[in-house]
Amino acid sequence: MDLRLPRVRGLLRGPRRLLAAAAAVVVLAGAGTWTAVAGDDPPPVHRSDRVVAVGDGVRLDTSYFTAGPAGRRPAVLLAHGFGGSKADLRDQAEDLARDGYAVLTWSARGFGESTGKIGLNAPDGEVADVSRLIDWLAERPEVRLDGKGDPRVGVAGGSYGGAVSLLAAGHDDRVDAIAPAVTYWNLSDALFPNGVFKKLWAGIFVNLGGGCGRFEDDLCRMYQRVAESGKPDAAATALLDERSPQAVADRIDVPTLLVQGQTDSLFPLGQADLAAEAIRDNGAPVAVDWIAGGHDGGDLETDRVEARIGAWFDRYLKDDASAGTGPAFRVTRTVGTGSGDGEPRLEGVSADTYPGLGSDPRPIALRGREQTFDNPAGANPPAVSALPGIGGSGGLAQLSSLGVGVSLDFPGQHAAFESKPLEEDVRITGSPTATVHVKSTKDEAVLFAKVYDVGPGGAQPVLPSQLVTPVRVDGVGDGRDVRLTLPAIDHEVESGHRLRLVLSSTDLGYASPAAPARYTVSLKGGLTVPTGLGDTGRVAGLPAWVWWAPLAGAAVAAVLLLTARRRTTAPPPDPALAGVPLQITGLTKRYGKSGDRYAVRDLSFRVEQGQVLGLLGPNGAGKTTTLRMLMGLIGPDGGEIRVFGHAIAPGAPVLSRVGAFVEGAGFLPHLSGRENLELYWRATGRPPEDAHLDEALEIAGLGDALARAVRTYSQGMRQRLAIAQAMLGLPDLLILDEPTNGLDPPQIREMREVMIRYAAAGRTVIVSSHLLSEVEQSCTHLVVMDRGRLVQAGPVAEIVGTGDTLLVGTSTAVDAPLAEKVAALPGVASAAVADGGLLVRLGPDGTARDLIAELVRLDVPVESVGPHRRLEDAFLTLIGDPA
Repeated sequence: MDLRLPRVRGLLRGPRRLLAAAAAVVVLAGAGTWTAVAGDDPPPVHRSDRVVAVGDGVRLDTSYFTAGPAGRRPAVLLAHGFGGSKADLRDQAEDLARDGYAVLTWSARGFGESTGKIGLNAPDGEVADVSRLIDWLAERPEVRLDGKGDPRVGVAGGSYGGAVSLLAAGHDDRVDAIAPAVTYWNLSDALFPNGVFKKLWAGIFVNLGGGCGRFEDDLCRMYQRVAESGKPDAAATALLDERSPQAVADRIDVPTLLVQGQTDSLFPLGQADLAAEAIRDNGAPVAVDWIAGGHDGGDLETDRVEARIGAWFDRYLKDDASAGTGPAFRVTRTVGTGSGDGEPRLEGVSADTYPGLGSDPRPIALRGREQTFDNPAGANPPAVSALPGIGGSGGLAQLSSLGVGVSLDFPGQHAAFESKPLEEDVRITGSPTATVHVKSTKDEAVLFAKVYDVGPGGAQPVLPSQLVTPVRVDGVGDGRDVRLTLPAIDHEVESGHRLRLVLSSTDLGYASPAAPARYTVSLKGGLTVPTGLGDTGRVAGLPAWVWWAPLAGAAVAAVLLLTARRRTTAPPPDPALAGVPLQITGLTKRYGKSGDRYAVRDLSFRVEQGQVLGLLGPNGAGKTTTLRMLMGLIGPDGGEIRVFGHAIAPGAPVLSRVGAFVEGAGFLPHLSGRENLELYWRATGRPPEDAHLDEALEIAGLGDALARAVRTYSQGMRQRLAIAQAMLGLPDLLILDEPTNGLDPPQIREMREVMIRYAAAGRTVIVSSHLLSEVEQSCTHLVVMDRGRLVQAGPVAEIVGTGDTLLVGTSTAVDAPLAEKVAALPGVASAAVADGGLLVRLGPDGTARDLIAELVRLDVPVESVGPHRRLEDAFLTLIGDPA
């Protein structure tokens, strides 16, 4: 593996100078000699090799390149990758010199012929060296000056050199532009992601540096300590944080071209995303370019990237307004193989704004019940995703880009949750997210999350770019919810393929706990995938809505035409139900067009005005299918749905009285919240005065944020904006599917208040949610489903336990066989083991007195019997054993 990335360069400018009184640079006598380097084209390039003393006995081996006529020109500092030297940069330096720049290359401390120990871009080491080299450039007669001692200068580099270009811009305000490539924003986050030690990459770093003794002592001790324990400590994180560009994030305010690799398990795309956000917030121009290659192999697109960096420098160092700097965002995609040697065929897709890693989120439902798996003793054998060190021009990541699955997960060491086959192609651009509930036999768990693309017919699953997200979770002995942010990718999932979320206990590239443990994981919602650059056009020069609005209008028109006849033949309204928001009778939906497998079977319930109804059930219970039928998106195979007495069918007029929110509603990020809502309402074709915009916004509680662009919104604000969109027109029946997904506790509380306020005016809310504690606090009534059938319906208080559900406290723990005996008693509908005893649901003919008598007969050590008041346990009792 080659960390040097020898032909990738970078550029940016930074605000503050590191050393106000830097020591004078000493050029050792006799070390500098001018030589003429013959180029393929005139003019010839002149190179001067010099050894520069930078203090503390450290000497840097440098080369200086110029070409063409006399006169002042901008300067460029080129920094090499880790394990490399200035020799790697000669070709680039000569090209830039011929293009009219004065170019300085050097070998960093501990590399090439330079002395000193490796400090991993320490502020008082390698970063200070850059300032001293800028001092030297300021004295050269060939270099253009912006002021005394202030040369016009850009800094560029790949990997290790990319980081020093960012750091130089943050520490020295004479830097005018940079183009860092395939590098890090936060080194501790790169090597200790989410508190998990990236052991193989860290070991490669140390070996490429020549061994631990070649590093500064504190770095060597830190590595040995973490490698031995397998777990980073606070001191290790702090040591790497201070060597990270993020430490000077508020001081990097110059034009920045960020080139980042898609096939990179060392410095993934999220590192460039953090840099782009911070530098853009400082007011500087920023462009982001996702190339096909990276530290794990693939195509570095050297010629194209060098040409783009050259244009970037021309614009911001030469002040050439005609220089084309390229789009704000570009991503390279693999579109098959070439006709010759089988190399991947690439194409570029661009956008006029950088979408970030979470734009246009789309929910993908996942299936799978709670699963238990092991972390084996010694964390062996480990699962395999990427193989650091196997890169070059190929690597596993390149195979995955061509649809070849090469990952390995061991049975009994992972949990998997899978979607249904997709009905259309989905292009993921950014970081998918999901929330799971994790419980461990230890107080901590280390999990490795990944999303596979699973083809039809049992094809080998493909792990895009071979990337995983490690996460360390503390305090999981009693279980806790964990929100997962999966690695950023650009990957198309074809129609008919499925997405599989896998959580593994081990991974070859990372350190896992050596002590054996057992993990239990369940879903807390589906997968959300960003689709912000879904079309395959070469350049998205216009806002997306310019293209999709006419198509959407045509689609709506087609739907109206196709459903018009069905609407005219719909059953007549039932006057007796005119005041009933919802009545479902005998509702049935089969899987496919035939067969005996049911998504929903013989479902019946009724919802009254003013109720907040919680629709509950485990994954696969039929909740989403029921809601889709209720919204007229799909038709039932049997039974009927009536809303205010009108039968529901696609396009039914009564649907204008129904508002619906599905997680991940898309908004145009460049428009304000209010503009998004107004655009949506215009698309419905209804009069503006019917929108009740102000009332909906008051209920949603967004305040002054409505005037801001949606791209500045937090997740909670986007959720509330989506709720406001569903409430436009103040529909009499509001349907909310997982409205609190991705929200923190204060935001969840706000969402609860939104639902309660909305129903307080006599309207009706139906909410489907996995957060049972929230349902218990916000809902007045419940409908519990399991395996497509109704289990129980009624007021929350009645279901929670003031009626037929009892908590039997026992002096000793009750085992499963005894619970089965209790469940078989006359008058008992079900029984389950609970903390401190048994949860018992009585049948229609059961009484608490009879139950106690039977428990005594069975020698159950009863200490107390009382109403059960926790919805979570009542829910588990109602649906039985989920296993």
